Amino acid sequence: MIHLPHQFDRRTAPPLRIGAVQYLNTKPLVHGLGGAGDLAYDLPSRLADGLSAGRLDVALIPSVEALRGGYRIVSDACIGCRGPVMSVKVFFRTAPGRVATLAVDEGSRTSAALARVLLAERHGLRPQVELLPIGSGLRDTQADAVLLIGDRAIEAHGVDRMSGSFQVVWDLGDEWCRWTGLPFVFAVWAVRDGVEPGMLVDRLTAARDAGVANLAAIAAAEAAAHGLTVPQCLSYLRDNLHYVLGDREREALELFGRRAAALGLVPRNVRPRLSPPARRVEEVGR
Repeated sequence: MIHLPHQFDRRTAPPLRIGAVQYLNTKPLVHGLGGAGDLAYDLPSRLADGLSAGRLDVALIPSVEALRGGYRIVSDACIGCRGPVMSVKVFFRTAPGRVATLAVDEGSRTSAALARVLLAERHGLRPQVELLPIGSGLRDTQADAVLLIGDRAIEAHGVDRMSGSFQVVWDLGDEWCRWTGLPFVFAVWAVRDGVEPGMLVDRLTAARDAGVANLAAIAAAEAAAHGLTVPQCLSYLRDNLHYVLGDREREALELFGRRAAALGLVPRNVRPRLSPPARRVEEVGR
């Protein structure tokens, strides 16, 4: 528990600076969040940097950052999956067991770590990693495997697989869930050490609950902008994503942390810090 300075007054304190992502998968988490503070949007990786540098107080950060220390997870709202996630994919030009180079989306940190964990655990590989800048596509790199996340992964799948440019496509959510029998958590709401989130904790939960209760409306509003039909968009939000950080999700976070630590991607013996404890919720609005 953080003890606030005696002079702290919630009535005069400046609004919290909140960072979120504009990807389609975050829309249910920020539904109705307007007015909760100063809300800004950026890439997942840049949100983590902003939180670390003190430019943000609360942010939806890649879960791998929560395993590096210095943050507390403050909500049971998250972006996760319990099977295929559709928006996090690795495209292979060669067999997965022969990958020497891996290009990773600049916007990703958790998915980049997950791809490396799966290649190491399943094939004993530690490929050379290169950064794929924002705005670049699959054809802008000659790497053996290419990781794309978010809307670009959804858009790229059909065209490039049918063209024959890639031999295999991994949906990383599905690969992890099949391998471990656990869900996967891609992003969590976290605060920097020294920041008191106050009532925002309840607002984050309420925003998630409202978003999950209004997935059809969100799909109708967002589908066209993401090149999807409304039924496709609704299916993605409803069937591919999971928004509750429950017991099995926490177990999955810890397992991911151990596997990532074995590759030197996060410090050893760092466990996710949850404050306050996540509500024991198995399903919201499903």
